[in-house]
Amino acid sequence: MLTISNNPTRKGLSVFRPNVIYSTASGVELTMDMLIPQRADTDPSRNPVIVFIQGSAWHFPDTTYEIPQLARFSAAGYTVATVRHRNIDDGYPAPAFLQDVKTAIRFLRAHADQFQIDDKQIYSFGTSSGGNTSLLLGLTGDDSRFKTSEYAEYSDSVCAVIDCFGPTDLTAMMPQDPVLLDPETSNMINAFCGGTYNPKILQLVSPIFYVEKGKNYVPFLIAHGNADPLVPFSQSEQMVKRLEECGADVSFICVDHAEHEGSFWSLPLLDLFIEFFNRQSKLHL
Repeated sequence: MLTISNNPTRKGLSVFRPNVIYSTASGVELTMDMLIPQRADTDPSRNPVIVFIQGSAWHFPDTTYEIPQLARFSAAGYTVATVRHRNIDDGYPAPAFLQDVKTAIRFLRAHADQFQIDDKQIYSFGTSSGGNTSLLLGLTGDDSRFKTSEYAEYSDSVCAVIDCFGPTDLTAMMPQDPVLLDPETSNMINAFCGGTYNPKILQLVSPIFYVEKGKNYVPFLIAHGNADPLVPFSQSEQMVKRLEECGADVSFICVDHAEHEGSFWSLPLLDLFIEFFNRQSKLHL
């Protein structure tokens, strides 16, 4: 017989709470799925929070896709909220996706007691279009252009950012003349812009245009596969260069031979991400 110790603190265990409603303002219920670290009933501590945005090309995000990987972050002591946002398929152009995720962050702060979270330790993490959103969260905290009336008394700022292969300059990625593209891509760009091609909208949600000298920046970690066929590796290279020029704390991970998703992921990479958030969380204890 093998005898092992019990786990009175429940360390490493999590609870999954699907479909937590964070907004109804648009006439539809917007939800998030949450992974919450378990704890002893007598433990009063609060968890740092990772707001995760799944890549979807601004369509409806499949928030279950990365749940197995995100469970590692919850096991490490982070509450993870993977957020669904309005999407272009349902007729919601940019910047609706950004407004929604910011509303989700304010919701979490408004319900910090209910979820036992530390509202001074909220971080963002996203992939592809979600990486774009994650960068924007770190660069546009409490920007009135993206703030809705829900939980308006709370901040939507984040303390650190991880971006995985997110577009950073949509004006460069989406051609000036979308009629030259295949119909599906052209229709997507037009829907994203609100019906017709609009470079001002593309610039509005391009993170690189928010990086300027003389500002204070949260820490950034950007990771990208150098064989990505969808989002050029140069998008991340240029973003890192711009952040460095402006004095930001930015780390850059190149995943060699990795494409978009798939082989990009590995346990060592996830451990590096957890280490990054751990370094930031110690600054706010």
